[in-house]
Amino acid sequence: MAQNRTIVGIDVAKDKVDVALRAGAEASFPNTPSGCRRLVKWVKQHQVDKAVMEASGGYERSWARLLQAAGLEVWIVDPKRVRRFAHSAGQLAKTDKIDARMIAWFGETFADGIGRQPDAAREELDRLVSARTDLMDLKTRLAHLGEDDQPDEIRRCYRKIEKTMREQVSALEAAIEDRVEANARFAELARIIRSVPNLGRISVAGVIAFLPELGLVPNKQASALVGVVPYEDSSGKHQGRRFIRGGRRKLRNLLYLPIVGAATRGNPVLKAYYKRLRERGKEPKVALIACMRKLIVILNTMVARGETWNPQKHAVA
Repeated sequence: MAQNRTIVGIDVAKDKVDVALRAGAEASFPNTPSGCRRLVKWVKQHQVDKAVMEASGGYERSWARLLQAAGLEVWIVDPKRVRRFAHSAGQLAKTDKIDARMIAWFGETFADGIGRQPDAAREELDRLVSARTDLMDLKTRLAHLGEDDQPDEIRRCYRKIEKTMREQVSALEAAIEDRVEANARFAELARIIRSVPNLGRISVAGVIAFLPELGLVPNKQASALVGVVPYEDSSGKHQGRRFIRGGRRKLRNLLYLPIVGAATRGNPVLKAYYKRLRERGKEPKVALIACMRKLIVILNTMVARGETWNPQKHAVA
């Protein structure tokens, strides 16, 4: 637990924030210029030096920037973790004020490594990659709508929309590459990650955007953040199957098809690993998730050491 630090818990909504200290002080501020000034004044009056807030669909970003500019350390945490923490503490009621107090308590209990610190450049890259993924999903749905026999008017409509979507996907991909190349830190990460066979530019950008902890945490933690660590389900005589849970679904989804290609064709290390797992009787999807976990471990090691791909170092014995 952190010593001699004042931590404020912040519950973020669209129109306001509720803030609370474990010591008992609490307040609410509207999402207005006046409310922002009053929040900064309040945290300074209470000598707050660390703020913890939940990820709230993007509403937390402007508040995080405001508090960082005021000199506070800011952490954004997974709301599911805070809710489970509240349940474990016997707090079943849920209001904005209660949530703010629970976030503060959570921040004090897990003082280090509780979430991620805001990074404007990374968040912008995250939004660009996410928007590109959303457009690709819409494009797939539109293609399915056009599979049945349709009147000519509908077909023309779909073709025009598909053309526009292709143009916009291309525009987003160009913007993603521009952001990566324009940022020295991202460009260096991309140089390392892109050296791995079968990882394209969007996959590389997704790793940078969705996994900022890469190279900064142990291998198992990096894998857990992605959600590719199998957990035990055994107790007494019950021996359940191991399963994955949690983690960053966006990154898993983005990497799934590249992993399929890498494990079956494009990456000799992952291909050998996948083959060995299948020969041991592992189901195809289980083996693919294991390959994704191995890829995350390899990337984490490469980034930590500043090294590019070397198949001899990562070959499966």
